[in-house]
Formats: sequence, C-alpha cells, structure tokens
Amino acid sequence: MTKALPITAARTEGQSKPFRRRVFYIPGYDPIHPRRYRELYRKEGADQAKISGYNLTLAPKTTAGPYGWHATGLIDGQTAQTDIEVLIWSDIVRTSMQQGIAATYLQLLRTAAAYIFTGALFRLMRLRKGPMIAALYPIGMLILQLAVAGLIGWAVYRMGVQIHPLIGLFVALPTIWQTLVFFRKHDNRLYAYYLMHDYAHSAQALGAYPPELESRLTQFRATIAAALTEDIDEVLIVGHSSGAHLAVSILSDLIRLGLPPQRPALALLSLGQVVPMISFLPNARRLRADLHYLSASPDLTWIDVTAPGDGCAFALCDPVAVTGVAPPDQRWPLIISAAFTRTLSPERWKTLRWRFFRLHFQYLCAFDRPGDYDYFRITAGAETLATRYATRQPSKSRITTPRSGYRSL
Repeated sequence: MTKALPITAARTEGQSKPFRRRVFYIPGYDPIHPRRYRELYRKEGADQAKISGYNLTLAPKTTAGPYGWHATGLIDGQTAQTDIEVLIWSDIVRTSMQQGIAATYLQLLRTAAAYIFTGALFRLMRLRKGPMIAALYPIGMLILQLAVAGLIGWAVYRMGVQIHPLIGLFVALPTIWQTLVFFRKHDNRLYAYYLMHDYAHSAQALGAYPPELESRLTQFRATIAAALTEDIDEVLIVGHSSGAHLAVSILSDLIRLGLPPQRPALALLSLGQVVPMISFLPNARRLRADLHYLSASPDLTWIDVTAPGDGCAFALCDPVAVTGVAPPDQRWPLIISAAFTRTLSPERWKTLRWRFFRLHFQYLCAFDRPGDYDYFRITAGAETLATRYATRQPSKSRITTPRSGYRSL
C-alpha cells in the first residue's frame, strides 16, 4: 500500500493563527445520549494531558448543529481550536432495541441463520476468533438464560404437580417467564440482549443498510459537506466500532459528489472497526463498493487503529483487503496498532484485560504509556492526521488475505 497526502488544505500548518479543526464523531451501536462521549472526552482527556504534559481544556459548544463541545489544545507549544460534534443515530438504535423477550429470541434464530447459512460465520472465524467469540456470546448467554429458566420452571412444576397437574403447569409457566424477565432487567451487567440487538440490526438485511439508516447517513453527509466550505485546517471524521463502516459510506458518497477545490484537509480515523461483520454478508454491496472506492481516493487520509487486545474488533485486519475488494491502486487505510500491552502499564493492563467491553472503548481513552497513537493529540493538536502519520509504516502484523465469499459491488 502506498500513501498519499490529500490536496492542499485551506490554510497551511505553521501559521501564527491557531490551528482550527472540525471533528465529527460517529459512534457505534449505542442507545445512550451523546453526552456520554463528552464526559468520556473530558475525563480521559484530562488524564492524558496530565500524563503527557500538555494542556487540554473543554468549553460548551456555541455553534448550531449536532450535539458537541469545544476543545482547546496547547500541545508541543502550538494551539489548536477544535469543535467536536457527535453525529447521532442513538434514536435508531433505541428503536431497534425495543424488542420483547420472545422477539429477541426470534432475532437470535434469524441472526444465527444469516451468518451460518451464508457461510460468513466460518469465514469470519478464520479471520479473527476474538470478535467471533464476542458475537457468539449473546447467543450462548441467551440460550443459557432460557435453560436456567426452564430448569427453575421444571422444579416448580414438580412441586405443583404433587397437588394437581394443572397447578404444576399453572405455576411453572409464569415462573419461567419471570425468570427471563429478571435476566432482561439485569442486562446492564450481562449485555446479552444489547449485543444480540446489535448483531441482529447489522444482519437484518444481510448487510444492506436499512432505509432509516440510509436517510441518517445522508443527513450526516450534508453536515460534513458544510464543514468543508469553512475556513479551517482539517475536517476529521472519527468512526468507532460499527460507526467506522458508516463513516466509510458517508465519505465515499461525499467524494463521489465532488469536493470544493479549496478546502480543509479531509481525514478518516477508524477505531476498533468491525467492518467484516457487515461486508462479508451477501447484500453488503453498497459497503463493499464504498470500501473499494475510498481505499483508492487521493482526496483524504484514512488511518485505521485497532489492537489485538480488543476482542470485539477485527484487530489489524485491512477491512478492504480481507473483504476481497482492494483495487490495484489501493492507498488506504494505513493499518496501525494501538498495542494495548505496550501502551498500557502492566498494572493498567491487568485491570482492563478481561473487561472486554471497556477495552473496546480504550481508543477514546488515556494511555499511561502512549505511543504514536494519542486520541487527544489527534483531535486537539495542531497537526493534521496526514502530517502526523506521513512517515508511519503499516503494522507488520496486519492481515490482508481475502476471506469474504461475497465480493460483488
């Protein structure tokens, strides 16, 4: 893969004016209000600034548009002003999660069938076992909950049947149901329903974006397009988890439609991506075409950051190459590792190692032994993503072997 820098930005770096940036953060499948990301940025940014010896301050957002905040960074003697905005699709997520217990078990059957009968499950397992274990977890946990409920119901039935068979049945069925309700109410600890809804949402149309999501992507594209007309230095899109492949489609559409001749540098930072979970499905032609197109574009810089310690991501997998849609002139993404075992101290790694969901968000957090990946330097420092990684070589451990059985565009 060869690297190329995007065409000239609106202002060159090194001028006396503060560096100005717009960041658009696209979260993954998350029903929670975007203030969560502001608080995470505030807390973790303060920790990283203290560790790394720079200054980072936050202020309320003063401009119109999506939910966000303003960050001022004084890093390496240079000042940067950044407006960070969250492109919200949590309402779509909440709607997709409004499934009852019975409907969730039906989702389980449909989603398992989608991945098994298309062959995607077995190809994904050959790619990375970690995220596939994470994908199988909600299925196993929901089956276990049903088994436990059944055993409790059976025990209650055995006691009730000693009085009368109908009494046994009358008390057993509500007991089974109430046990399942108990598990559902405590899913904030188990994440079985949450993850099941996540995978079901991705697989509901075998990889095609549902209409309500396509409509939201169009809105996001218009927001980003407007920022590209401003007198700023960089427009940076950050896509985390399933937000990464949404960012790929948004930017592909944006560039196809044409960019302003004089514009800020345009960049994509994908974090903890799970692109193969979608691109390996038969109807993901839209995403595969976008991966193919964006990977050869000279109009942006695309850096992909994952870590083998993140069991929920397809770590160090080139999402374009493993899908089998890499063009001959592929430029992007530049695959680098956040290397949790090196960038987190042994004590910190020991604390987080088995907290899989927390580790999936580590890309947005502070590192006590930061390497060349620092989320806060990238988003609040006075340097474009292209310049920051201009001489960076891709990870030697990256995976580029095509595995998808579906490669049509």
